[in-house]
Amino acid sequence: MATMRMREALNAGLREEMERDETVFMMGEDIGVFGGAFKVTEGLMDQFGEARVRDTPISENTIVGTGVGAAMAGMRPIVELMTVNFALLALDQIINHAAAIPYMFNGQVRVPLVVRMPGGGGQQLGPTHSHSFEAMYLQVPGLLVACPSTPADGKALLKASIRDDNPVIFIEHETLYGVRGEVPDDGDHVLRFGEAAIRREGSDVTVIGILKMAHEAERAAKTLADDHGVEAEVIDPRTLRPLDLDTILASVRKTNRAVIVEEGWPHGGVGANLAALIQEQAFDDLDAPIQRVTGADVPMPYSKRLEQSAIPHPEHIVSAVMETMEGAR
Repeated sequence: MATMRMREALNAGLREEMERDETVFMMGEDIGVFGGAFKVTEGLMDQFGEARVRDTPISENTIVGTGVGAAMAGMRPIVELMTVNFALLALDQIINHAAAIPYMFNGQVRVPLVVRMPGGGGQQLGPTHSHSFEAMYLQVPGLLVACPSTPADGKALLKASIRDDNPVIFIEHETLYGVRGEVPDDGDHVLRFGEAAIRREGSDVTVIGILKMAHEAERAAKTLADDHGVEAEVIDPRTLRPLDLDTILASVRKTNRAVIVEEGWPHGGVGANLAALIQEQAFDDLDAPIQRVTGADVPMPYSKRLEQSAIPHPEHIVSAVMETMEGAR
């Protein structure tokens, strides 16, 4: 095991897959000479050259569209978009092309494309750089959606994404690039999509945290245990499509309560989808209503105080857990 920051783990995953497969190449704004806006691709142009690490013009629809075409032609492109917000300019290429082409061609053409995009608040980058659009991509058939929260998962899921024959939306939280963790040295260590991680065992309530909120859920679980005697089981889905619903339902059937935490907006979000699935398939096991903790229903503020007030924190999770505990019948 080696201890790495998230950005270092992602860089290692990219490097190993490019060494492993000559059809893998990268495109994006400032990913080459500058090493990426968050320094994830630092050093890769020096090793692999401009033909495989390509700086592009500022045109997201062109970048992703070129990636779709290259994938259809047998390459394995990795496209980096500077933020998840900028991906809105390429939704036609992502949804109408990458996701739909294998279906429209009856499986005769595959699109092994990875679209990496950082998102989430906490860096004071304002509403056009800081949103959480996981739910938008979760809705689209044909796409896989990865949301890693640890360096080990970031590397293993990125390697799995590059090897997969389907288009993958790979979302990285901007505040997690500096998070450290142990990462397996095995170059062939990959994670299958659809396998959630139980970050903490518990018996009283299931807390499901997406991306950074998996970390916030663990912090809240410690407070709940220390101050309230409540043992929370924390689940990190890691991938949202496919979703490991079996692990989530097994936990809810054990604890009989569920709290879902995400940074995205409350209406039509990841939490709303999970709440519906749990309600449909584990209703008789619930002893209290499902609680959701979400980001504020506003564009992400630039002001530091306002931004922090728009993002869930451990105290919000603790409050939601105590509410569902009090709501036991």
